[in-house]
Amino acid sequence: MTRDQARESARDILEIIPLVMRTVAAELRSAGEMPAPAHFGLLSILSARPRMLTELAALQGVSLPTMSNSISAMVDRGWVRRATPATPSADRRVVMIEVTATGRGALERVSRCAEAHLAEVLAPLDLPARKRLQGGLGVLRKAFTGARGPRDRTTENRKSYLHHTKRG
Repeated sequence: MTRDQARESARDILEIIPLVMRTVAAELRSAGEMPAPAHFGLLSILSARPRMLTELAALQGVSLPTMSNSISAMVDRGWVRRATPATPSADRRVVMIEVTATGRGALERVSRCAEAHLAEVLAPLDLPARKRLQGGLGVLRKAFTGARGPRDRTTENRKSYLHHTKRG
């Protein structure tokens, strides 16, 4: 692929992915499943393992106060809790954010709703189009899971999320 072709593909990806996410977010809001779309990503990340607030802010590319507000809203809903490490030698000032059973349930409902919506949108595709789509998704998956640079810290979370959503 030439550099110009790569840039054109990059522009297409940057146009299409937000469009997909906006339609999913709109569907989730209309179904009453997710007050803030960002909470979906946070629940996915936290379902893999507990994280510190600073770590979550860095992963999401937001400020610490913004992340703190999101976590507070999720605590109020019972989706996550703040916990101190259980080991006696741990720094008691460190607070870990962990998903609750209620949060896991919300993530499962949201995942099923998002998957159902996307399946409904994609169902009219004919077989050749579905095969092209699957091939293209495979190419993207390989490109992004193979490019594990310093800015790609969420690949393990995405794999966990994909595993999580395929269980149900």
